[in-house]
Amino acid sequence: MNPINDKPRCSWCLSSDLYREYHDTEWGKPVYDDATLFEFLLLETFQAGLSWITILNKRENFRQAFDQFDYKKIAQYSDEKIQDLLQDSGIIRNKLKVYSAVTNAQNFIKIQEEFGSFSKYIWGFVDGKPIDNKPKTIKDVPATTSLSDAISKDLKKRGFKFVGSTVVYAHMQATGMVNDHVENCWTRG
Repeated sequence: MNPINDKPRCSWCLSSDLYREYHDTEWGKPVYDDATLFEFLLLETFQAGLSWITILNKRENFRQAFDQFDYKKIAQYSDEKIQDLLQDSGIIRNKLKVYSAVTNAQNFIKIQEEFGSFSKYIWGFVDGKPIDNKPKTIKDVPATTSLSDAISKDLKKRGFKFVGSTVVYAHMQATGMVNDHVENCWTRG
């Protein structure tokens, strides 16, 4: 049992209240809304090579810096706006990741135009329904799968950046395309 609410949880979220809150209210819950899907995509791409808690701790800073994750605005960012972002100590100031946010927003819009929504595109890979992996322990949770490999390859073909298979699988977990809550986690219901 975990001390907070005496509820059993996935072991990865036990190190902070912020992690537990994210785990309990967001992680693994199906997201079909394009705006939220983009938010997670942007955050996951900045997370590449870093810990997720680092991103969660800076999430509100990202929200402010990136216009509430408005992909239509981000797709139009000027060089001046990009330079401002690169000076913003509240976010991850990786030049390639900042530029990729703009490129990915532009490509996100192209997918919407082609499929009607990004949600239809991304959820099409799982026939619109979450995959429940039913892991017994955290050791049973993969970092990538053949499906995340395929989605990553397709996104890269469409011009997206920082969307390797590990990032894509993390996005799938965050947005509920896969359910990787361990078997004794209270969120499994």
